[in-house]
Amino acid sequence: MKVTVLGSSGQIGAYLTEYLRGKGHEVTEFDVARHHGEDLTQIPNHNLDRAIKNADFVFFLAFDVGGSRYLKKYQHTFKFIDNNTRMMAQTFGLLEKYHKRFVFASSQMSNMSYSPYGVMKRVGEMYTTTLKGLTVKFWNVYGIETDLEKAHVITDFIRKGFEEGDFEMMTDGTEERQFLYAEDCCEALETVMENFTDFKPEDPLHITSFHSTTIKDVASIIMGQFRLIGKEVHIKPGLAKDSVQMDKRNEADSYIMGWWLPKTNMQDGIAKVFNKMKKNYDDIV
Repeated sequence: MKVTVLGSSGQIGAYLTEYLRGKGHEVTEFDVARHHGEDLTQIPNHNLDRAIKNADFVFFLAFDVGGSRYLKKYQHTFKFIDNNTRMMAQTFGLLEKYHKRFVFASSQMSNMSYSPYGVMKRVGEMYTTTLKGLTVKFWNVYGIETDLEKAHVITDFIRKGFEEGDFEMMTDGTEERQFLYAEDCCEALETVMENFTDFKPEDPLHITSFHSTTIKDVASIIMGQFRLIGKEVHIKPGLAKDSVQMDKRNEADSYIMGWWLPKTNMQDGIAKVFNKMKKNYDDIV
């Protein structure tokens, strides 16, 4: 199948591109990190037009965003709203023009009206429903990331442990998250693509581990990985309460488990990411 991955250099996109190619799919990558001509905010973008026109299936993973540390401030800026509005208007317009099957990557934060990020993702979901695409809601996917300035919590903690040693968390660490290893996420996305007609636009496709873990527990696992290589790192709780994902009403819907189940537990997933990241720091370990 000819698959276009919009946001192919992002955390999930990079894993998905490699995964789909390994399964024999013909993948077209599209990401501004590869070339300025692949900027989805550039209107019109003739490269994007071709990438969507020639595809059998499109994964719309691109979004101008980052992890909680980065997102907390950035989501309240004009640039954040403007970039993502332009990106969605152009991309959904082309998906409508060529009548393509597609998946839009949303978030478990899309019902959080106090969050500009959540609101923008909700807009994307509404576009998707009108075009009869499918929305998937990611719950804290983790894996190797190339842009560490926008890193999510697990890669951010590992990076700080190697570069800074002891450090303090942004919060007290009592907040819970459902984390999912990136390779499991890829399996889920392939399952949705291959069983596209089994689902309806209004179906809740929550891509998660369906298991909650506190940030303090994440820190504990990462500290354990450092001990295994003979490096003592202390990740200390901060004082603040979480203010990015604080909506208690947000619960994962298990509907997709009729087609797919996650495989990787937190201990094993974090160990995989840690050992891959460790290679970049072997000279200081």
